[in-house]
Amino acid sequence: MLRPILGDFSSIICFKAAITGMEEALGEKATAIALTAAGRYRGKTLAQELNLANSSMSLEELADKLDHVFGKDGTRLCIVEKIFQEDNEVIKVYTSETLCSAGEPQGSQRKCTYTLGAIWGVLEETFNQRLQGKHTESILRGGNYDVFEFTKLSYLVV
Repeated sequence: MLRPILGDFSSIICFKAAITGMEEALGEKATAIALTAAGRYRGKTLAQELNLANSSMSLEELADKLDHVFGKDGTRLCIVEKIFQEDNEVIKVYTSETLCSAGEPQGSQRKCTYTLGAIWGVLEETFNQRLQGKHTESILRGGNYDVFEFTKLSYLVV
C-alpha cells in the first residue's frame, strides 16, 4: 500500500480533470500520445509483475486475469469483457466502464487513451510482440463496448 490512510486509489473525477488540464496546456494530440505512452508503460510493468511475459495462456484466461487486475477487484480502470483473435494478425479487446469514457456525454469524441495504452502494454509484454493499437468502437458513439484492436507489426529485414 502506497498510502496508509487513503489507500492506493484516487478519484476518477481528479484523473479526468488532469486529462482536461493536460489537453488545455498541451493540446489533444500531445495529451493522447502522452497518456497512451503512460498506459503502455503501466501495462508492461503490470505484465512483468504478474509474470505474464512470454506467457502461453489462452486469450480467455488473459481476459479473466486482466479483468481481475483492472476491474472491480483491482484498480478499477475498466472491465475487460473479452479478448479474441480475429485472425492471425488482429487481437480485439472488449471493455466497459472505462476510466476515459466515464462521465462523458453520448456523442463525445473522447478516446480511451490511457486504458488503450495499459492493455496494449500488457499484450505486447505477454506475447513478446510489437503491436499497433487503436480504439475502434466506443460506448460514447453507439457501441456496446469500448473496443481496442491490436495489429501485429511485422518488420522487413533487409
